[in-house]
Amino acid sequence: MAETVFSPCLEGMNHVRSDSGVMLSKPFLDVCKQILPVLDKFGAAMAIVKSDIGGNITRLENKYSSDPAKYEHLYTMVQEEVEKKTAKGSSSCTNGLLWLTRAMDFLVELFRNLLDHPDWTMSQACTDSYTKTLKKWHGWLASSSFTVAMKLAPNKDKFMEVISGTGDIKADIEKFCTTFYPFLKENHDFLASVGLDDMKAS
Repeated sequence: MAETVFSPCLEGMNHVRSDSGVMLSKPFLDVCKQILPVLDKFGAAMAIVKSDIGGNITRLENKYSSDPAKYEHLYTMVQEEVEKKTAKGSSSCTNGLLWLTRAMDFLVELFRNLLDHPDWTMSQACTDSYTKTLKKWHGWLASSSFTVAMKLAPNKDKFMEVISGTGDIKADIEKFCTTFYPFLKENHDFLASVGLDDMKAS
């Protein structure tokens, strides 16, 4: 079967919700993990984003592993922290989920740009996505290191070639953006419902 670098995460998205439509911890985190190899293809430009995503996945996975039955549903971790009033801590799972979701917003926006603006350079596509998603949540330091990193963005045509594999990369990117976006929106809606969707970087 023809595969692109997105194939594993597209397959994984079929399992993110339970039969009753509830977001499941492990399948959601697995999909986020399967996006990391895509980031590797960006090289140094995405090193910060990748380590950030990786750290947040690990934090949530550790919590899940501590009691898989209890934390089977993704939002249980957040609800527990909200009750204990620890949700706003910088090392909370709530914070981890929020920043993981924001980083994924950035990636969905970035791949959407690569499809919608074939004439843009990779740097343009990255900067536009960053401005629309992460920038308002970042302090000056994070913002400036991000700006520097974006200057290292790879050549777009080469990048597309590398991630294409043997499949139809444009169709897979379209599918990735369309299928993944509703999960991210649900995370934001849930975090907003407990008043935690607007935490900024310290």
